Amino acid sequence: MNLPDIPLMSMLRERMSWLNRRQDVLSQNVANADTPGYIARDLKPQDFDAMMRSSQVAGRLATTNARHIAISTSRTSVEEEQSPSQEYTHNGTAVSLEEEMIKVADTQAQFQAAANLYSKAMMLMRTAIGH
Repeated sequence: MNLPDIPLMSMLRERMSWLNRRQDVLSQNVANADTPGYIARDLKPQDFDAMMRSSQVAGRLATTNARHIAISTSRTSVEEEQSPSQEYTHNGTAVSLEEEMIKVADTQAQFQAAANLYSKAMMLMRTAIGH
C-alpha cells in the first residue's frame, strides 16, 4: 500500500483541498466587497460522517487482479452557497469585510492544522517502516 493511499492521508488531502477552494471563494468575496449587488458566497461544509463511511468502504476494497475494475475514490463534491447573513451595506453589497476576514483566518488555521497533521503522520509512518 502506498503511504498517500491510506484513508487518513486521503481524508487530510481532501480536507486541505476543500479548505484551499474555500479560501479562493472567500478571497473573491473580499475582492468584490465594493461591487454593487455582489452577494457573499461560501462553500457548503464538508460532511465528515460521509467521508468516514466512504473511506472505510474504500479501505476494505482491493484490486487483487490486474483485470479488476479500479475503484473510484473521488468523492469530493464542492457546492457553493450564499452566506447566511445577507445584510446589504450602504454601497449595495452583501459582503462584510470583518466576517470574511474572520472566515479567512479560520480557514487558514484549519489548513495549517491539517497540513501539520499530515506531515506528522507521514513522519511517523516513515519512522515505523525505517526510512
